[in-house]
Amino acid sequence: MNYTPHTKQDETAMLAALGLKSVQELMDAQIPEELRLKGGLPLPEGKSEMEVERQMRGIAAQNVKFDHIYRGAGAYYHYIPATVRHVATNTSLISAYTPYQPEISQGILQATFEYQTMMCMLTGLDASNASVYDGATAAAEACKLALDKKRRQILVSEAIKPENKKVIETYLYQMNVDLQYIPVKEGKTDIEALKGMLSEQTAGVYVEQLNYYGIIEDMKAVGDLTAPLKALFIAGINPIAAAILPSAAECGADIAVGEAQPLGLSLSFGGPYLGFMTAKMEHIRKLPGRIIGETVDKNGKRCFVLTLQAREQHIKREKASSSICSNQANCAILASVYLATVGGEGLKQIATQCCSKAHYLASKLSKLSGWSIKYGADFFMEFVTESQNPKGLLEFLQTKGILGGLQLSDNEILWCVTEMASKDDLDTLVSLIEEYGKGGSK
Repeated sequence: MNYTPHTKQDETAMLAALGLKSVQELMDAQIPEELRLKGGLPLPEGKSEMEVERQMRGIAAQNVKFDHIYRGAGAYYHYIPATVRHVATNTSLISAYTPYQPEISQGILQATFEYQTMMCMLTGLDASNASVYDGATAAAEACKLALDKKRRQILVSEAIKPENKKVIETYLYQMNVDLQYIPVKEGKTDIEALKGMLSEQTAGVYVEQLNYYGIIEDMKAVGDLTAPLKALFIAGINPIAAAILPSAAECGADIAVGEAQPLGLSLSFGGPYLGFMTAKMEHIRKLPGRIIGETVDKNGKRCFVLTLQAREQHIKREKASSSICSNQANCAILASVYLATVGGEGLKQIATQCCSKAHYLASKLSKLSGWSIKYGADFFMEFVTESQNPKGLLEFLQTKGILGGLQLSDNEILWCVTEMASKDDLDTLVSLIEEYGKGGSK
């Protein structure tokens, strides 16, 4: 972060205004004697810059960096234009601590407003908050939002990501909620089973598009079933796939949530990531977190302010719909710069490449002896294969600098292909799999 610290003169002036002579005097007046640290921290002897750099390089050298990645399952390997980090680290966007003071926070407020606007464009819904911690949190917050005093049943597809299940279960634990899972049939949410589970007690239905197995769900059918009962349809969407698939709004969703990591955020060992939430306007006051709005200043110039904040530490907090008290502001700015950089057509091209390359790899693998595609061709950029000894194969690929798919069982692998893979890369992968099958790993 490129913060500009205050000078010694600034510090002296502030202390003088407080009638103090030193920062220590300020600390002593506020911190009880028994809580003060005696003798300093037991820190090791200091090192020179060269020594610290050498030590850090040694630690970093223990990392394993893969040349090619074919694993997704919630965290995706996409290209990030250099523009994204360059613009997002501009001090006008990151220097302000909080947007509560709009007169000094216009940069971060505008960037967040643009993020909300683009999330609404991506999902087709009316309002977006300023983000939550990650996609799993967004899913759980949406399930919680759907509840009311009379309706306490939440139906969740069994085909959602495992981590999302765990977070939803944690959120709804001890909330007097009837949480039920909709069965999976041939890799998809069983629509017929959902029909039999819906009732007047159903508050919300959560289905992910794409689901954990990479399959394209019949979201329109879910929306058609929930609408007559006035149960909220919560669509968990992949933001890249959303560029070419029918929008959440077109499928009848009341709320759309998801993980925005594919939009300009690196894999980063699993975080920090970015959960997005959009909803129909009628639910805007129940959306957790912050919402930035556009207005004009006293001179009639366009400006931005914190419009809504359904946060627990504010007035009437006992009635708040959420206990979320912060957001992923910097990650949201990265996502907004990414979307502005690639544009609508660019996002469609990325989505098309992911889909076409995944189908190319699947077609090649399905021709190998002993290999098959488990759930057919109705997938986007992830698919499940069945073969012998996935564990051995994945270990072999790692020796070649390749992170293969995710092993789901003794004979299943979940593969993911993004725009980062070229045709030559995919052909090489298939050749190595063939080599392994012929005993090349021995």
